[in-house]
Amino acid sequence: MTVRPILTWPDKRLRTACADVPEITDEVRAIWQDMIDTMDAMPGVGLGAPQIGVMQRLAVVDTSEARNTRIRLANPEVIDASAIMNEHEEASPCLSGVSAKVSRPRGVRVRYLDENGEVVERDFVGLDATSVQHQIDHLDGKLYIDRLSKMKRDMLLRRAKKMKV
Repeated sequence: MTVRPILTWPDKRLRTACADVPEITDEVRAIWQDMIDTMDAMPGVGLGAPQIGVMQRLAVVDTSEARNTRIRLANPEVIDASAIMNEHEEASPCLSGVSAKVSRPRGVRVRYLDENGEVVERDFVGLDATSVQHQIDHLDGKLYIDRLSKMKRDMLLRRAKKMKV
């Protein structure tokens, strides 16, 4: 398929909530494939559709070492979350060159449509949970920096802006 260009901050689409996907079609499957190709071309373990300018609630995640456990999610929503938190260094190609430790629930139960259009409820733990939550944030028009203190967020944005110039 195709490696698509990544939108970069401060593109307004990155701050826009995405529309639900009414059904899984061949067009949706093609977008997922482009997202996987794009994710594989960058360092990263997940990608949300708005990162490539597609304003639909679509995400892909693959945290496996072999890069062979692609999870395709449409309309993902967290329906339960662990009270135990995990810190993980997060980054995004939308904010190139910066990263930060973000605290999120260690485990989440997520409901989504899979590639066959079936409603799935699945538990994600550890890095899988972090990546899925990170992608859901993208679908909601949020970036991982929104989970940081204002001071830390401003510092990272200044650094990202310098790297862009």
